[in-house]
Amino acid sequence: MGDHYDPETKTVRLTPDKFTERSLTAVTVAAHEVGHAVQDQTGYQPLAERTRLVRVAQGAEKLGGIVMMGIPIAAALAQTPLAGVFVLVAGMATMGISTLVHLVTLPVEWDASFRRALPLLQQRNYLSSEDEQGARRILTAAALTYVAASLASLLNLWRWIAFLRR
Repeated sequence: MGDHYDPETKTVRLTPDKFTERSLTAVTVAAHEVGHAVQDQTGYQPLAERTRLVRVAQGAEKLGGIVMMGIPIAAALAQTPLAGVFVLVAGMATMGISTLVHLVTLPVEWDASFRRALPLLQQRNYLSSEDEQGARRILTAAALTYVAASLASLLNLWRWIAFLRR
């Protein structure tokens, strides 16, 4: 699953390269994941909400794809296009949950990076001043992956709409 903090088991998990290497990326990513552990330990509510939403989104996204494929069947069985529209809206809503999760995730990731990890690295003098700038860039790039994921889920939804318009 990659580098992550698991709030259910209270475990920071790092890929072998992040765990064993002594690179700026490895140190920064590890500190970021520890930032999530600190969020959890301090009761940071957005992390708890994101954790709950992720569970819901995993099932909803799969269900959304199935529902979207059922639009023609629903319209044919009901013998009215209105049934297809209803199923389309339901499918879009379930698939839209993943977009919501990515949007909720961004502030959680930003907090873990810039309010938790970076101060930890600075206070303990783990980084030189040159490395601090690099760490900021790494953390910003990591946070922007969630913006990209949100846009990707919107594009996926748009792809379904374009497919169904044919």
